Amino acid sequence: MFKKGNSMFLLMKKIVLYSFLFGMFFIPNTLLAQAEPEDIASVNNEFENHFYESLKQKGIENYDKAVEALEKCKDIQPENGIVYFELGKNFLSQKKYKDAYDNFEKATKIDPKNRWAWVGMYDVCYETRDFNQAIIIVEKLVEFKVDYKEDLTSLYMETQQFDKALTLINDLNETIGKTEKRELYKARILQDAKYQGSEKADLIAKIKKNPKDEANYVELIFMYSQSNQEEKALEVAKQLEKEIPTSDWAQVSLFKFHLNNNDGDKTVKAMNIVLASDKIDRKIKHRILNEFLIFSKNNPQYDKDLEKAIGYFDNDKEVRVAKEIGKFYQTKKEWSKAIKYYEMHLKSAADDMETIILLSQAYADNVQFDVLAKFSEEQMQLFPTQPQLYYYNGLANNQLKNYKKAKDALESGIDFIVDDIALETNFNIQLGEAFNGLGDAKKKEMYFTKANELLKKQKK
Repeated sequence: MFKKGNSMFLLMKKIVLYSFLFGMFFIPNTLLAQAEPEDIASVNNEFENHFYESLKQKGIENYDKAVEALEKCKDIQPENGIVYFELGKNFLSQKKYKDAYDNFEKATKIDPKNRWAWVGMYDVCYETRDFNQAIIIVEKLVEFKVDYKEDLTSLYMETQQFDKALTLINDLNETIGKTEKRELYKARILQDAKYQGSEKADLIAKIKKNPKDEANYVELIFMYSQSNQEEKALEVAKQLEKEIPTSDWAQVSLFKFHLNNNDGDKTVKAMNIVLASDKIDRKIKHRILNEFLIFSKNNPQYDKDLEKAIGYFDNDKEVRVAKEIGKFYQTKKEWSKAIKYYEMHLKSAADDMETIILLSQAYADNVQFDVLAKFSEEQMQLFPTQPQLYYYNGLANNQLKNYKKAKDALESGIDFIVDDIALETNFNIQLGEAFNGLGDAKKKEMYFTKANELLKKQKK
């Protein structure tokens, strides 16, 4: 039984070893030539035993013992690259970076095609933040796998070799397509004006070479816009529109141009094309809408076009456009317009409490107390624990001289106030107004006194 078990153990060990090594280490020919078969077998078994021991010890994170076993392997086969590779890995796990690097490097000298040994050297450089040396190694790794060009880009950025980074970024963009990370790198580089000239020239050359490639026009327009060269940006946009009449991106620049020229009709035309496009980023669309909002405020004849533009954002879950426009007009004290857009928003978001409160305030500011009384009462039924709704109902009914309704609403709602002194103050003021209207001087005085006390508390 013992012999059988021992045989199985040896077999498993051999399987592990051969699976790991996969024919990557051999007994030197000189040793084979000088030794008898029995000696060869003995040496081979000794090597395997030590190597297996190293794997076992590394597996349980006993790196010192793993290294001891590998040193014995090295004595037997001093030109076996895998031994040095394994030594490198163990030293790296111990954070003995110089020893790790030296052994990985030795492995690459024995077998320059051992990619993983080069990766090991790269790992050491990365851990020690030796990015200049990392570049040398990654330039070698690119020969094995072109994906390492992405690492090379990051290393050029880290070492501030922006000219090399920009060249590589442009190459990668052209050959395999853009990535968000590379575009961020590029934007960072092009903040420095000294790189913009060459980049613009490069884009102009690309456009001449391939006038139907929309991306180059877009990038050039953006660069001109960033450097306040609006006329040149317009020239490129017009060229883009001429070469690619269906281009939505051309309209982004044309919109800005027509807006600056106060040409409302052409502005609207360009805006509608951009907003309807599925190619244009939503952030750009929002910017265009905001610019048109300011334009329409000064040109009210385009209000209908603004309303149509808002419709393009119906499915935008991140920004509620109609609501934001309502806020814009409310800050400008244009209550009627604010109301219109708040009401528009609530058609698709009826439970948006912030907008309900904003609309209630807009009704009050616009002196629409009859509308406010009805609206707040409806909302009280839907949201019975929201104290602000009771406040606005009380305010509206006081203004309409419906003092009993005002009192009932305010008394019902005041109990829902939690840690809001300002709102509690307003409740007490309106209750004082209601009891004043009802001819109850005692309660009127009580609530006004309470309101004054709360005002003093607020000021502290």
